[in-house]
Amino acid sequence: MRIAVEGCAHGELEKIYDTVGLIEKEQGIKVDLLICCGDFQSTRNLEDLNCMAVPPKYRDICTFYKYYSGEKKAPILTIFIGGNHEASNYLQELPYGGWVAPRIYYLGYAGVVSVGGIRIAGLSGIFKAHDYHKGHFEMAPYTESTVRSVYHIRNLEVFRLKQLSGQLDICISHDWPRGIYHHGNAEQLMRFKPFFREEIEKNTLGNETCEDLLNFLKPSYWFSAHLHCKFAAAVKHSSEGGEEKVTKFLALDKCLPNRRFLQILEVGEDISSQEDLKLIYDLEWLAILMLTNHLLSVKHVANYMPGPGGTERHNYTPTDEEKATVEERLGRNLEIPENFVPTVAAFNPDTDQKTHSQPAAQINPQTTLFCDTLGIDDPLRLLMILRKQPLNLGTAVEMPSWNDETINTEDDEEEATVVPPGEADEENPEGDETFVSFSTADSAENLLENFYGNI
Repeated sequence: MRIAVEGCAHGELEKIYDTVGLIEKEQGIKVDLLICCGDFQSTRNLEDLNCMAVPPKYRDICTFYKYYSGEKKAPILTIFIGGNHEASNYLQELPYGGWVAPRIYYLGYAGVVSVGGIRIAGLSGIFKAHDYHKGHFEMAPYTESTVRSVYHIRNLEVFRLKQLSGQLDICISHDWPRGIYHHGNAEQLMRFKPFFREEIEKNTLGNETCEDLLNFLKPSYWFSAHLHCKFAAAVKHSSEGGEEKVTKFLALDKCLPNRRFLQILEVGEDISSQEDLKLIYDLEWLAILMLTNHLLSVKHVANYMPGPGGTERHNYTPTDEEKATVEERLGRNLEIPENFVPTVAAFNPDTDQKTHSQPAAQINPQTTLFCDTLGIDDPLRLLMILRKQPLNLGTAVEMPSWNDETINTEDDEEEATVVPPGEADEENPEGDETFVSFSTADSAENLLENFYGNI
């Protein structure tokens, strides 16, 4: 399969697709899949733009809204993860992944899918130690602090990824794995980015959680972005049997003229005869989500994961029976439904020029369907219940379930009284710039009763 890998998109979706199309024409090839490594900026309108953690003068609507509204159609099946420059309110609607536009799929806080026989895992966000152990407590409209903490990696997603077994073909992160520069031409990197030298010499450049995942999962490929330069490396892993495995690492630049932001790779088998690629759920990942649902937190306090030596289960790699349970819930159909539906009005360049405030949070029917099917909780829905916000579904009407049943988005019983979680501590707004460059459909009462210990 021929895959185009792109670094930081920064909203320039139209230019990225045009570039891929030009390469296809010049080289006489067909690209089957596009992977974007964060800072995707899926801004649907000017309200979304205000949910991005960038100064107002740098907020540009760019071109994603055209694909959201249907004005344009993505010419290539596209998968992406979140970075630190995102319309976080929109991505929070899809914590377990989903379609942000037709043929454009977000992997969620973390996610695993397969396409064309290639197994792909992704981890969204960037690492900040002070938020790593907290729950997903943020909700739009954001404060100056939560507009940043909302995209910080949490230990729950890393814990879940470490339950995976079997071979992973591709892993995607926005941050680089820490120490990856020791496996490539570090001197050349420091000549190109001299300000990296001190961090490289101290071995602090990059994300320690991604380093841990890379060494644990040992994927065939690992793609990243964030630091706005191209860098390649090869990490050799030793196994218990003495067999050596290698992870090929590639980081790419942001989408700008004369920058190395795109790479075409051939991975897996040739699928040129296949006309319509489909995304497939990873059965093991779905089972992990179901088994670890009780570990989800939406609280602004430390939420530690279980480990060896404790009394509770800490190994959630699912058994065959546990995977069979999930498969049964999905009617033995693992194909990801193409059930995108717009939930807000798209930007209109002819009329929409006035200043907008941040929007209120709303739930997404894709997530409601996914959570109802697996019997797991939507963290955003939990927050909305806790903070007594209406379960707003935007302009979406109804979505069919796997069994063609409508989704219940209203709570039938009176909501419990719960004190909302506190807001995040203030932090240095520039601390996130690590690069230097230019549910269930249960009642609220039952939900809170069953979940209260973890929120």
